[in-house]
Amino acid sequence: MSRRIARRKPMSEINVVPYIDVTLVLLIIFMITAPLVQTGVDVDLPQADTSPVQQENEPPIIVSIDKQGQYFIDIGAQEDEPVTASDLLYRVAAVLRNKPKTQVYIRGDHTVAYGKVVTVMAALKNAGVPSVGLMTSSFD
Repeated sequence: MSRRIARRKPMSEINVVPYIDVTLVLLIIFMITAPLVQTGVDVDLPQADTSPVQQENEPPIIVSIDKQGQYFIDIGAQEDEPVTASDLLYRVAAVLRNKPKTQVYIRGDHTVAYGKVVTVMAALKNAGVPSVGLMTSSFD
């Protein structure tokens, strides 16, 4: 008796179920790790209808002012380090001596007095910063 050997036909459809499973696992991983990666000073930025600024290759210097009026500086690897007003000016001036095209931004909490932000802007201008940018959050 001869047996017929049944041959399987090649599948012409791609099985996407494993790709969906991998995508779901990656989505869960990113959802869990994203809040852990966000660090820094808790600053509630004022909202404004603005467009994003194009960044240079150099990371910018970010001066933060929190609700209590304390100053923090973010220079590349040193993130949100608390500083005094005079120390802030010396450190910004030192960075600008080495890298004069570094951009400087002020990130002030929306509850901070306007005069405090203007004082920091004027002090940065006196320290030799050619232009100071203000950071805002966009409307959602």
